[in-house]
Amino acid sequence: MTVRALSTPRKAAYGLGDLSTNTALSALTLVFFTFLVTVAGLEPWLAGLIAWLARLVDAFTDPLMGRFSDGLQWKIGRRRPFFLIGMLPLGALFALLWRTPYSEQAPMFFWYLSIYIGIALSMTVLSVPYMALIPEMASGYDERTSLNTWRSAGAVLGSMVAASLFELAEVFGGGAEGYAQAGALLAVGLIIPWPIVWAASFERSKAPPGQKEPLGPALASLFRHPTYVRLCGIYLLGRVAIDLLGLAIPLFVIVWLRRPGDVTSTLLVMLSVVVLSLPLWLRFAQNREKHRILILGSLWFVTCLVLTFAGDPGWPRWSLFVIAGGLGAGYAVVDLFPWAMLGEVIDEDELSHGARREGIYNGVFTFIRKVGGASAYMLGGFALSWAGYDSELSTQPEGAIWTIRVLGTLIPAAFLACTLFSLRDYPLTRVRHAWIHQQIAQRNPDRKLEESGPIQDDPV
Repeated sequence: MTVRALSTPRKAAYGLGDLSTNTALSALTLVFFTFLVTVAGLEPWLAGLIAWLARLVDAFTDPLMGRFSDGLQWKIGRRRPFFLIGMLPLGALFALLWRTPYSEQAPMFFWYLSIYIGIALSMTVLSVPYMALIPEMASGYDERTSLNTWRSAGAVLGSMVAASLFELAEVFGGGAEGYAQAGALLAVGLIIPWPIVWAASFERSKAPPGQKEPLGPALASLFRHPTYVRLCGIYLLGRVAIDLLGLAIPLFVIVWLRRPGDVTSTLLVMLSVVVLSLPLWLRFAQNREKHRILILGSLWFVTCLVLTFAGDPGWPRWSLFVIAGGLGAGYAVVDLFPWAMLGEVIDEDELSHGARREGIYNGVFTFIRKVGGASAYMLGGFALSWAGYDSELSTQPEGAIWTIRVLGTLIPAAFLACTLFSLRDYPLTRVRHAWIHQQIAQRNPDRKLEESGPIQDDPV
């Protein structure tokens, strides 16, 4: 039995979910660090520590949320109800994040840590079931890439909204009060998409339910899945690179290039090119191997990062925007394709495990996404503190300026170089996936799967 392609309006509506969650997540990675050290006055090393401590909570809650949703048997679904459960807490906590009720370091640290953890929990309730729907809504190799492209477009639009927080805060008068009002306005926008996503999404009723396996053994079985372990490593390396870039770009433009008025423009140019390049990468990926597209995009990204390192205050303004656009094209691939490759890994697990376990697979993958951001935060925060960065100084020490330049360019390039090594001989190809679908279809004749020609033997 075959399945119809998803309509464009349905894909676009589904993508609104990542518009919401990625607005919050990108605000935490693109804006929050700068807000903490320049507006709230928190020490950089404490600002970096906040995100990492919150990730310790995610280490339990993300896989647990995935495992919990895998085993649910609610009549209204095992994933979609969480969209309506998590949306209000996310909005309320996001509004509180931009308040500045304390001036002393210790109470300020614990205030922001508590709110950050609350946001992380709300995002877990929303994003883990949301991402787990992709393999259910789209079963085909290329159809999953298409749905992930729309999701990624929503995510990047969310990053653009988050980047606008700098300018929005200025519209409201700047300083602590400007950020508080801008944060409250964006908080409303985080809530609005979820009823639309709930209405547009669906769950595949014929999918075999997850077995009621304890969380520990379930997690252990994931890490005995070599393709998944490799993909997790690829994704983590890429996310650390992207998040280091996002953390450092505002400081790079303000401190090194001495163009504070160009911060928002630079981020918006980069993220606009991400959105515009997604359909081009999608078209290019048709009938090609996903991991080869990821290799090509990573090479492009590395080249642009090295060019960014060469930038100096004397460069013309247009050159900054050209390089930002080049970074956006690489960003699009590194962000999109690991998620597009995850569905095939879940199918491979179903063939060997006998059950659909999208929830726990996506839970761990979502945790890795957050670990990437937290690792970038902690690395950046400790490096800047060690280099002598001081938000009270009008001119930063030479060591701090050099650290900002390297953090946003050469170190991300090194992480991406490691992904290139990990992508060599990636085993889950288009032909291998077609064979997996054929075996699953023979085992479960009522399942709706993409048709493929007969393949007699496992290509691997």
